Amino acid sequence: MPRKPVTFTVWVAAFAALALVATAATVRTEDARMPRTAAEFDAMFREINNWRRWGAGDELGTMNLVTAQKVREAAALVRRGITVSLSHNPMPDEASDNPAGSFKHTMGPSRRTDTYEFTYHGYGVSHMDSLCHFLWNDRLYNDIAPSASTSKGCGKLGIQNVKRGIVTRGILLDFARLKGVPYLEPGTPIYIEDIEAWERRAKVKVSQGDAIFVRTGRWARRSALGPWQVATSSAGFHASVLPWIKTRGVAIVGSDAATDVMPSRVEGVVQPVHTMLLAGFGTNIFDNMDLEALAEAAATENRWEFMLTAGPIPVDGGTGSPLNPIAIF
Repeated sequence: MPRKPVTFTVWVAAFAALALVATAATVRTEDARMPRTAAEFDAMFREINNWRRWGAGDELGTMNLVTAQKVREAAALVRRGITVSLSHNPMPDEASDNPAGSFKHTMGPSRRTDTYEFTYHGYGVSHMDSLCHFLWNDRLYNDIAPSASTSKGCGKLGIQNVKRGIVTRGILLDFARLKGVPYLEPGTPIYIEDIEAWERRAKVKVSQGDAIFVRTGRWARRSALGPWQVATSSAGFHASVLPWIKTRGVAIVGSDAATDVMPSRVEGVVQPVHTMLLAGFGTNIFDNMDLEALAEAAATENRWEFMLTAGPIPVDGGTGSPLNPIAIF
């Protein structure tokens, strides 16, 4: 029989219970995880989105949480001066996770000039999503109509809004290390209790204005077994973590794939985490980061927090940008 719609009050009660008894076996059952349907996701979206939180004209979203004080705190994390790139080198060869046209490098006749061509949205190129990349119920973040976008670009919420760059505290959430494996298998969901178990192990707590990076070990698995269809099968956050992300005040979310567990386990919504982050919270996403070198550096330093710097190409109306974020220990 069809499920009855779940009100947000009921959903919040379930979320609170989940947080309190996260280690209990009963909480780990798949049916207890909400949202399970598009209707439940829609109820969640309506209740916890950030629309008008920073005013009707806001185009920064959770980047508003990266205050001057947060930048100073991030700078104080630099102790040894060790820098690590979080970007995977662009891949010129077509593969199941890197469609033809994702990246093309053409040398000029003199061999002293060249042209780069990117089609970066997808699962091959390390990039940053701007807030106009996703919508829900035909609305962009902050209740902006998609009609503001034209063939020349997004009229609102384009990547140029982050031209000043990003400096904040980054935190690596290394779920492969947490599970004691080189990589999570595709389709493995990550839940609230997994995040909090990693916080305890790493002795770090996610706080307002942070950028979090989800390591599933995607690139380690690719190196060992070859490419696969990441678009339909990848480890990542289950949508039930979204209220936790909102409560903690996360400013940016990144991962070594596309953040969502795929398939999503939310009937009727392909990428609920992406959708809520971009269209609901106004949270920029870093996709396809290569977190292997970062994981090694963090383990060597025994420190999973660092200063993060990043600067997208400020294309007016752009839906995102190729990106090379830097972690500094």
